[in-house]
Amino acid sequence: MTAVDPAAALDRALAVFDVVRVDDMTFTASSLDHPGGRIFGGQVLAQALLAAGRTVAPDRFPHSLHGYFLRAGDIDEPVTYSVETLRDGGSFSARRTDASQGGVPILSMISSFQDADPGLEHADTMPTAPDPETLPSFADVYGEIEHPTAQYWSYGQPIDGRSVSPSIFVRPQEERSPEVLGWWRVARPLADDPLLHAAIAAYASDISILEPIARNHGISWSTPGKSIASLDHAMWFHRPLRADDWILYESRSPVGVRGPRALDREDVQPRRATRRERGPGGDAPGAVDRPPGRSALDPTECASPDGVR
Repeated sequence: MTAVDPAAALDRALAVFDVVRVDDMTFTASSLDHPGGRIFGGQVLAQALLAAGRTVAPDRFPHSLHGYFLRAGDIDEPVTYSVETLRDGGSFSARRTDASQGGVPILSMISSFQDADPGLEHADTMPTAPDPETLPSFADVYGEIEHPTAQYWSYGQPIDGRSVSPSIFVRPQEERSPEVLGWWRVARPLADDPLLHAAIAAYASDISILEPIARNHGISWSTPGKSIASLDHAMWFHRPLRADDWILYESRSPVGVRGPRALDREDVQPRRATRRERGPGGDAPGAVDRPPGRSALDPTECASPDGVR
């Protein structure tokens, strides 16, 4: 693959993410190129979130998504996104989005959207990391490797990634570890569209989410016979973020079991932030806490322990 301007790769991705409305609750979209001809899972998450978000009130923003990858998608076939309204409450909206090709489902996702509303805040501290400008880019690390996957991640996709952890594309990490630390952002400033920034974060979250599993077991991306795929994906947006600002991510795998299956959790924080924002992965309930002085919740909205619907 010939080296291209990173902004051009971003422009291609933005065009693909711009799902086309067929009717009030149905959308269609094309796909980015991807090695092997299968649709990258993060792309389907991003498009499904954009489709769902375009059916809710414009002042409600994503706060979580839970999706299941059902089948591999074909990059040469259009994807249809069918959105169902599950609830429009006083504070939250919930949508189910099914992605399909040729009438066959490839993803099923539920997403939730919330009004901007003050509440109690607290957060853990993210680890210290070198500045992203001091770290090599994907192109610096993989650009000289004559392999379609290496060339794709160097020049064919919209994310500028800077890993603190050493590359495991060719050989495993010498010291096994269940953790990965790094930065990402897109190549140029974007419009002030919180839904778009959240969708790009969903795309980016699927890039490194499986890497801690490989690192912990002495596997490289070039290990013969290796087969790794995402089964499901959960993501929480605790605060707004900007995909055009550096995002620090800490990814780790707390458990792997026979089956074979493994869990990976990733936390993210904007460079300018002082508090952690939990990002994709993991198994954690959502909740609502309103500060004293706010009116009580309508009990008809308390549809589950997971929060207000």
